[in-house]
Amino acid sequence: MQIRHVMPSDLSQLIEIEKAGFSPAKAATATAFKTRIATISDTFLVATEHEQVIGFINGPVMQHLYLTDDLFTTTQPNPLAGGYQSVLGLAVAPSWRHHGVAQRLLTELAQIARHQQRQAVTLTCEQRLIPFYELAGFHNDGQSSSTHGDVIWYNMVQTLV
Repeated sequence: MQIRHVMPSDLSQLIEIEKAGFSPAKAATATAFKTRIATISDTFLVATEHEQVIGFINGPVMQHLYLTDDLFTTTQPNPLAGGYQSVLGLAVAPSWRHHGVAQRLLTELAQIARHQQRQAVTLTCEQRLIPFYELAGFHNDGQSSSTHGDVIWYNMVQTLV
């Protein structure tokens, strides 16, 4: 497995993986992916095997600790240093789940964030995924104010400094 930065040619594979991992209410749109690829490719990573995308992680750098719903529709370029690295999307192709792909993507993004002097990696997840993220080094900061996809989300934070 290789980890690399996203390329525009990955779009169709990203959409396929996203649809397999999220309901339509929670899934990113093709437009959102195109914007993220064009705007935050420095924090948009893909895992590949034999040149096929098998998973991805993406998110912009924010100036506040917790995700807000506007991040799912509005993407700004990342500052060169500082802030908080968010994760808007982490998904793995169904046939590659439980093979360490998600963990590897989280680790790689955290390494980039450390190099860019970010304070933490932050994301929201559903309650059923809290144990996965805790095993990956995140702590649960409680219920999020997000209403994205009409789901109850929890703030998960991995401190880097």
